[in-house]
Amino acid sequence: MSDKKEKIKYSGVGGEALIEGIMMKGPYGAAMACRLPDGTIDVTPKVFKSVTEKHKILRAPFIRGPINFVEQMIFGYKCMMESAEKTAFDDDASEEEMSKLDKWLSDHFGPKMMAVIGAVAMVLGFGLAFLIFFYLPTLATDLINKYLADGALVRTRPLIEGVMRMIIFVLYMFGVSQMKDIKRVFKYHGAEHKSIFCIEHGLDLTVENIRKQKRFHPRCGTSFIFITIILSIVVSSLVVVIAPQVREVRWLWIAVKILLLPIIMSIGYECIRIAGRYDNVFTRILSAPGLLMQRITTKEPEDDIIEVAIAAIKPVITPPAEQKTEEKLEEDNNDEAE
Repeated sequence: MSDKKEKIKYSGVGGEALIEGIMMKGPYGAAMACRLPDGTIDVTPKVFKSVTEKHKILRAPFIRGPINFVEQMIFGYKCMMESAEKTAFDDDASEEEMSKLDKWLSDHFGPKMMAVIGAVAMVLGFGLAFLIFFYLPTLATDLINKYLADGALVRTRPLIEGVMRMIIFVLYMFGVSQMKDIKRVFKYHGAEHKSIFCIEHGLDLTVENIRKQKRFHPRCGTSFIFITIILSIVVSSLVVVIAPQVREVRWLWIAVKILLLPIIMSIGYECIRIAGRYDNVFTRILSAPGLLMQRITTKEPEDDIIEVAIAAIKPVITPPAEQKTEEKLEEDNNDEAE
């Protein structure tokens, strides 16, 4: 293939794997599909209103990245919690099957308590992520440097920290991927990518067509994280070269890295968009680390999981008028069957 930039079909569709389901966003809105305990597929249209729709300036390159990331994270978390509620319990399950604590919480607080628990879990999750991916690499590098003569790591600290952060991330994801429930989620992740590839290649959304597609997609959030880590190494190194004294105070160095994060995320977001739109030597090199990581974060899905992906992606790529026509045809077919 020529090294010249070759534009490939961009679908504008993205998604997220859920608990026994998939959330998709596309040109015609958002939807989530879940495999319920009784084996049926529940499809729920979702309303997603981005602040970038109200203010044009927020859609500008290098501004939209952090905004889209935060919005997607919040929206995805809500969908994840909803999918857990839909699929965790069978509606016919008796109250005796609930633990005493679950029953007490349900009787006294109901959905409000679940919302509070979810919010607390999200805050704790952010705190843990900060501890593992920000503070721990910095602390470990300081400890290593403490035992080296004349602080030999002063100018290479950003590189060491970045490599350590990358290693921690890979080990963490590998460890999580060994959990039974997470393996299932990663299969839905693979089905999400395969279904997006299917429409980007102009094929009909069938189980057979989707099964043939790759499960590694350059616009994946995993690739975004890897690019962000690599960019953080480059940007942090430049900061140390320009102002080496900043690195000598641990809390100041962590604060600087947090302040730099929106800039790094902005660059990373634009890189992901380019990688998703073009196929050439540059974009393949750019995507390579994330695609390798997706060998851990995606798994080959079974046909029943692919069916959920089809149910999730169809509403977001089908104009509302066509959706109503399809629904009417389905109703007529059901009436004839009866």
